[in-house]
Amino acid sequence: MEFLTDPWSWWVEPFTGNAFMLRALTAGLLTVVATSVVGTWLVLRGMTYLGDALAHGVLPGIAMAYVFGGSTTLGALLAALVMVGGIHVVRQHSPLPDDVSIGLLFVAMLALTVVIVSRSARLDGADLEGFLFGSVMSIEAADLWRQAVSVAVTLVGAALFHRSFLVLTLDETQAALLGLRPRLAHLALLVLVAVSIVAAFEVVGSMLVFAFLVAPPATATLLVRRVPLVMLTAVGLGSVAVLLGVLISYHGETAAGATMALVSVGLFCVVLVGQVLAGRRDGDPQTAN
Repeated sequence: MEFLTDPWSWWVEPFTGNAFMLRALTAGLLTVVATSVVGTWLVLRGMTYLGDALAHGVLPGIAMAYVFGGSTTLGALLAALVMVGGIHVVRQHSPLPDDVSIGLLFVAMLALTVVIVSRSARLDGADLEGFLFGSVMSIEAADLWRQAVSVAVTLVGAALFHRSFLVLTLDETQAALLGLRPRLAHLALLVLVAVSIVAAFEVVGSMLVFAFLVAPPATATLLVRRVPLVMLTAVGLGSVAVLLGVLISYHGETAAGATMALVSVGLFCVVLVGQVLAGRRDGDPQTAN
């Protein structure tokens, strides 16, 4: 109960004397901004499986970049874009449902990762743990700058395509009639998801980034209706999860990325249970601007 009996030492001191804690908090907040904005569209359109697949799809790029001494951020981005391109091509030229093409590429990227790892002597258990679950406590200033650029790209793209995403979410046919080019908008959303994942993987890892793409926006849809409010609420909820997760990890010596993700999902459960106990019923999360 130290967080109540001695709030200064529990809530504040970890950040006043530890530069790595401030960097971890900053990285987590940047992650929340990118994933909450893009994740809102994934949740509203029922495309969370896509987010999960893309989060895992960056792994072969990260592994290959590490093996050949390149930038893991660039490797992750290239792998994500390859998967985005593959999903788009299969979607355009195959009668199969979207989840089939996503599943095929998902399995292919995971299998390729295993092949790369099995053939490399440079990768060990610690490296794989960092790829999968993040290493937020070892974030450097240069990592924050790269992450900030990715977040900026995500926000600019989301603003430019906001109207297209909104109409596409409500009615794809209507989007086409309005000349909003739904196929292009869908591809743009895939690219933004890829960029937001790249911005987040060093913080929470490719395995756990899915939690930040889904949990804060999903929680926000239980509380508000309008899309901009959903995004803002998701950012707020995600920020709370990051702050609590970093502090719990510091005091409890737990894995930081996993702790943040767990708190994020925990907030969803708390809100949902609270609504059930209050006798409230939540309807279709489709929202209007």
